[in-house]
Amino acid sequence: QVQLVESGGGLVQPGGSLRLSCAASEFDLKNYATYWFRQAPGKEREGASCIGRARDGNILYTDAVKGRFTISRDDDKNTVYLQMTSLNVEDTATYYCATTYKDYYCSDWKFDASRMDYWGQGTQVAVSS
Repeated sequence: QVQLVESGGGLVQPGGSLRLSCAASEFDLKNYATYWFRQAPGKEREGASCIGRARDGNILYTDAVKGRFTISRDDDKNTVYLQMTSLNVEDTATYYCATTYKDYYCSDWKFDASRMDYWGQGTQVAVSS
């Protein structure tokens, strides 16, 4: 049974940093694109970042996080990370990792939650002073 487990969320002050982790079991993240989505209270789930398959994939960020967030992977640990810096109150959300057999590479149009095959349970990030 495929499982994605996020961790690393918490409460942080504006301007602070957090690193989220997405660990997978029964699914090789290195062979497919992995996404980070987020959902703020009362809002729709939106894409944040994507990392393509390990051997030749690309990386994308949505405009809201570009320049502040960095996605990376550790294939030995079958884990994808999201390093978040310069956090602001608008980043407050539940963050989810997701993946799909449909994608090797990332594209803007693929930040569509309905396309994902597997989701983690989410980890909450709260940015507040």
